[in-house]
Amino acid sequence: MRWLLLLGVVLTFGVGVSPAQASRANHYDFFIKETKITRLCHEKTALTVNGQFPGPTIYARKDDVVVVNVYNQGNKNITIHWHGVDQPRNPWSDGPEYITQCPIQPGANYTYTIIFTEEEGTLWWHAHSDFDRATVHGAIVIHPKRGSTYPYPKPHKEIPIILGEWWNVDVEQLVKEVQRTGGDVNISNANTINGQPGDLFPCSKDGTFRVAVEHGKTYMLRVINAGLTNEMFFGVAGHNLTVVGTDASYLKPFTVESIMIAPGQTMDVLLEADRATDGSCNSRYYMAARTFATNTNIDFDNTTATAILEYVDAPPSAGPPEFPNLPAATVEHPVDVPTHVDEHMLVTIAINVLPCGPGNETCQGPNGERLAASLNNVSFGNPSIDILDAYYYSIRPPFVFNFTDSNLTNQLWPTKRATEVKVLEYGTVVEVVFQDTVILGAESHPMHLHGFSFYVVGTGFGNFDENKDPKTYNLVDPPYQNTVAVPKAGWVAIRFRAANPGVWFMHCHFDRHLLWGMDTVFIVKDGKTPDAQVMRPPPNRPRC
Repeated sequence: MRWLLLLGVVLTFGVGVSPAQASRANHYDFFIKETKITRLCHEKTALTVNGQFPGPTIYARKDDVVVVNVYNQGNKNITIHWHGVDQPRNPWSDGPEYITQCPIQPGANYTYTIIFTEEEGTLWWHAHSDFDRATVHGAIVIHPKRGSTYPYPKPHKEIPIILGEWWNVDVEQLVKEVQRTGGDVNISNANTINGQPGDLFPCSKDGTFRVAVEHGKTYMLRVINAGLTNEMFFGVAGHNLTVVGTDASYLKPFTVESIMIAPGQTMDVLLEADRATDGSCNSRYYMAARTFATNTNIDFDNTTATAILEYVDAPPSAGPPEFPNLPAATVEHPVDVPTHVDEHMLVTIAINVLPCGPGNETCQGPNGERLAASLNNVSFGNPSIDILDAYYYSIRPPFVFNFTDSNLTNQLWPTKRATEVKVLEYGTVVEVVFQDTVILGAESHPMHLHGFSFYVVGTGFGNFDENKDPKTYNLVDPPYQNTVAVPKAGWVAIRFRAANPGVWFMHCHFDRHLLWGMDTVFIVKDGKTPDAQVMRPPPNRPRC
């Protein structure tokens, strides 16, 4: 299968895979370019892939290799990340700029080789440079390998549902404004479902995304939060949702009225089309998404995006669609939670400030300083060459205080800028406890780790207690994810085995926090055998 993606970037075919893998490869071309897009009665030019917003869906099966040739026909540097794909031994195709590669420059191209191994379900791809993923993103659907099937009845149809955000202004200008003023990012003008804000907004009725269903059939909604700044609630009026997977991993099914999904996360949910079609019920129902805000100290986009689910085998309804009530493992998929931990890490999460600039210059952050963000009080700074081609550092332990005390002194606001990373021996079992802090306001944070999925073994509110809280861990059947939402003024504990050599990014998936420095890098050393060592770099990788 071959796609033409007009994002101004085209992905080319890669190296470093075996002949057997290469024979199974699906090839896609991504073209990145500027495209005129109209939403909310407003037209703007933005980067897209193959002229589509959202971009094309990549389809694969478990254990497939997909090769994407990205051609940058845009006017700025760009990279593409395959969110949630572990990429064993292949950090060269992971995508974050200046971490595993130099960006693809305008007029250039780069081939990404995407190696699927344990992933099965829904993931997504997106730009990993500046705020470009606002329009440069798309779904990845990984079906079971041939001869296998889902651990539940196969749905009648599968529908990607991509939640996002829309700004009437050029997102590149958003970045420049934040860098210039040191203040916060202007909130989006609307939330979106599959690129559309829905018919509650002006000039949007004709573009509203619609889903046609038939009574008695089951549909899988592959829900992705591609938003830059908003965690979101999502629901379908008159229907329950049965969650069967998250981040391309199955979990014990549970049924809810609505879900909360953080930026970067994916959820596979089953919808039973069980409403009456004899005219006694409505034939149209809103799908809706709106922001879940945890930090009341900042503005947020409180708009509601809508799509319409419509029964095609029922008499048409005269009135408006019904609106949802949104709140303000199998043998083939074994659970293998590490019970012994080699390295314990406590990583504090904070919004901070940095000095504004030379002289008496002032910024729009607190106390006239520049807003920043940190992990363990270090605001990450990208080097001028990518780390994978460069050098090793060491991330420091946290500065310890009462992280959730509502009366913290402003002496804790400042942080420092540095490029510090954590080096791990191959095979090390790592437990990371993410601890939110109330510096400049407590907030939920979606933390994403490249190169690995991890078990979410524990979560709680308040300060993590290393003596008490591990006794409550779930080491039997915890969720297996690549992005986890750290609760406001709380903590989350994750475990993974560092058996994927390379350079791997870890960061908050709120893009303004990433811009401010809430990120770091794990460097996993090579193991002793050839299959435990990083693949050779592709010859055509971009240069800085």
